[in-house]
Amino acid sequence: MSVYTSVSTQDLQDFLSRYDLGELITHKGIAGGITNTNYFVDTTHGRFVLTLFETLQLEELPFFLKLKEHLNRHAVACPAPVAQKNGALVDVLCGKPAAIITCLNGADVEHPNERQCFAVGAMLAKMHLAGQSFPERMDNPRGAAWREASAQRLAGCLSPQDAYLLNNELAHLAACDTDLPQGIIHADLFRDNVLMYYDEVAGFIDFYYACNGTFVYDIAIAVNDWARQHDAYRLNAVLQAAMMAGYESVRPLADAERAALPDAHRAAAVRFWVSRLLDFHFPPEGELTFTKDPNVFRDLLLSFRAA
Repeated sequence: MSVYTSVSTQDLQDFLSRYDLGELITHKGIAGGITNTNYFVDTTHGRFVLTLFETLQLEELPFFLKLKEHLNRHAVACPAPVAQKNGALVDVLCGKPAAIITCLNGADVEHPNERQCFAVGAMLAKMHLAGQSFPERMDNPRGAAWREASAQRLAGCLSPQDAYLLNNELAHLAACDTDLPQGIIHADLFRDNVLMYYDEVAGFIDFYYACNGTFVYDIAIAVNDWARQHDAYRLNAVLQAAMMAGYESVRPLADAERAALPDAHRAAAVRFWVSRLLDFHFPPEGELTFTKDPNVFRDLLLSFRAA
């Protein structure tokens, strides 16, 4: 949720003329996140979110927008895409694919409590169940092949210690069992991708890494951020237990999934360590953008390996 593409008032007014959303009042860029350009858009019909997609292509977007429609219809807390007058969910604005999404109440939390972790875990399980009836499929763009290719790209950028750690961990993950329950996963359920209203989930947002994958991997991604102790880069056992209890209150884990969780946490740590390394060493250009610290997930990975 950064601003890489500037949108003028006139361009936005022309774009909004294809919708039944009233007249434009104002729009403001949203700083945060690292992938797409986002604006709050206020019209005479209310507030919406405009997303311009910086990497995804026009033909790729129907999967993600239809997924949000599907989950929203199945009572999963998430925003829904707004259709144009002609029924289209996506169009082109300033040369980029763009969509209007409903804006939810609530805000992200920096320091979650147990009740919030429980609620997020329960909603994640509800999302996994609802996704079972979604008919389309998307392979994980940040899976094993991406990890290997990214490690090669980063080879000349890392210290000898970090290079050894990454390559050693990739070898370990390549041998892990992936024959586990799977389906649609969010794949990026960090604290800033969940809007909370007090201790309840107002909505999951930013589904643009959603794909097919194992549920334990999705759980691990969420726990690694929601239950992470930010001063020590290890998991807070109380918050971790709360999130797992929330999840299993809706969808109990199979024994094989429980056994796979430690490796899932390591895979999730590697995924975001590598993506942040790429952003750090090969930063994209844009307004209101920032790079997140890669070492957060390196150090979290080290804590998992030590355990």
